[in-house]
Amino acid sequence: MTDKINNQLNTPSVFLKKSKVGLLKNRHPWIFSGALVKGQPLPSDGSIVHVYAEDTDVLLAIGHFQASGSISVRILSRTGQHIDRSFFIDRIKTAYELRQVFIDRALTNCFRLVHGEGDGLPGLIVDYYDGHVVFQCHSLGMFLQRDIIAEALDEVMGNPAVIYCKSSNTMHQSDTDANVFMKGEATSAVVIESGIKLSVDWVKGQKTGTFLDQRSNRAILQKISDGRTVLDLFCNNGGFSLNALAGGAAHVTSVDSSATALHNLQQSIELNHFDPSRHTAIQSDCQAYLKSVNKAFDIVICDPPAFAKSLSKKHKAVQGYKRLNISAIKAVKSEGLLLSFSCSQAVDDLLFYNTIVAAALESGRQIKVLSKLQQGVDHPVNIFHREGSYLKGLLLQII
Repeated sequence: MTDKINNQLNTPSVFLKKSKVGLLKNRHPWIFSGALVKGQPLPSDGSIVHVYAEDTDVLLAIGHFQASGSISVRILSRTGQHIDRSFFIDRIKTAYELRQVFIDRALTNCFRLVHGEGDGLPGLIVDYYDGHVVFQCHSLGMFLQRDIIAEALDEVMGNPAVIYCKSSNTMHQSDTDANVFMKGEATSAVVIESGIKLSVDWVKGQKTGTFLDQRSNRAILQKISDGRTVLDLFCNNGGFSLNALAGGAAHVTSVDSSATALHNLQQSIELNHFDPSRHTAIQSDCQAYLKSVNKAFDIVICDPPAFAKSLSKKHKAVQGYKRLNISAIKAVKSEGLLLSFSCSQAVDDLLFYNTIVAAALESGRQIKVLSKLQQGVDHPVNIFHREGSYLKGLLLQII
């Protein structure tokens, strides 16, 4: 049957075990390696493949094939449509129109344009920075289609000044082609988020240049910071710090181990003409800082990088989150606030919540949950793909 289908369609194919076909009805966008029929000849890595059951020639899905890892196919379509330039234009246009509904472009001109599975393009992340577009490929299949992706972005976004593919880290590629300007050559821009100016460098900065997923949570901080002292741990480029200053914080202390991040934060403070006497930057390991600090703050933000990159690291990550939050809780004044986050995909909402409960018990403080926090609306989650809801947080009052 393999030869018959390949000859008819001239497209590589993979076959699912009879017992695994039902999993497609759950509409999860991934097909795992254990679902494939053993012994079948496999397509080349990164190929677009058609997916069939082992005993039928009815097309079940089309996706990108990955030879390594547990995810064998990332599903792009469940119909017979071609995965070509028009396909990417349609998906990107749909994603862009959604952002137009929810984002006030007068106050914010930087946002996530495509969020992988949440926008029907698994393996692709696209961020928009005021006329500049940066995309990352998280699968070889997407990386091999980077030229078509760039063409589609150019058309949908109305001739942006820059289209930059930044995939060396996500693809674990050492070759220079993984990070390449597809159009233009500018490396940075000043953008606006919630009315605040922010200098973004997509070549030297983390991820695509900065972290956009916390915008709605930073806006919350801006509303509650007036007259308060704020500690921003793992501040990176200072998104939370800048919002606290914009909200009238009496003083903000920003802590990060990266001198580059703190330098970028200082640039943004100057861009916004914030009073420098209201801000202190400290280059330090955040846990070490918490052990040494001898004062408490009205508000503490604890937004560490992912402690667990895989399920195998989950237990160690949970212990790390617990220790960190015990220290963070101790740094909050009585009746003060803690915004605590985890961006580890392997640590789900319930596990994170229980970890904070364990930290609260050990701290000996009474704590109220005021709100659950999550990624912004420009980071949508496919309801059949819970893994896409990676950012979780809690707004807590510490008594």
